[in-house]
Amino acid sequence: MRFSPEDGIRVLICDDHALFRRGLMMVLEDDDEIEVVAEAASGREAVELALELTPDVILTDVRMPGGNGIQAARDILEALPSTQIIVLTVSDEEEDLLEAMKAGAAGYLLKEISIEEVSVAVHSVMAGQRLVTPSLATKLITEFAALDHSVDDGQSPKLTTRELEVLRYVAEGRKNRDISVQLGISENTVKNHVRNILEKLRLHSRVQAVRYALDRNLIQAS
Repeated sequence: MRFSPEDGIRVLICDDHALFRRGLMMVLEDDDEIEVVAEAASGREAVELALELTPDVILTDVRMPGGNGIQAARDILEALPSTQIIVLTVSDEEEDLLEAMKAGAAGYLLKEISIEEVSVAVHSVMAGQRLVTPSLATKLITEFAALDHSVDDGQSPKLTTRELEVLRYVAEGRKNRDISVQLGISENTVKNHVRNILEKLRLHSRVQAVRYALDRNLIQAS
């Protein structure tokens, strides 16, 4: 069946590895309902092409020379809120997952999935589904369950002004290095603040800390 622009899904691929992009293109274009409209090698290039071509779905990596994929997702969704963005990456770091979720990504998939599953993911996000690689989803569910069963005496632990500042940046998905630059303190000091925050909140990860703080209005969702 020949591709029809009226009912097809227009996809933009963003990855700094040309061979990976080409493999994705070949697999996606085997699907008669998908058209790959462009390739980008950086987040910055993805933003430019997205604004020009208004694709339905964008597949993007996280870390690339010439522009971070998640920052590109923020910029694209600000201008094109109906675009569905799937992060396709090797990074299983909680910070990257949290940052992608906050940026509005419709999916966060590890490159360990079979390449044939990507077309299924494209159709799924267009149908309104949200996708996370099962191993990461399990991790999040476990963390949230632990949070829900944590001891809560009805009193929010008292965080210092500096700890609240650090927590706000953590909630934005910032890494310790970025936070240290923003606050003018050393990266080790940031690590100490994060450790103190987790100890005070009786939690075990940054993801748990952000959810706890949002639920109890210690910080405001951006």
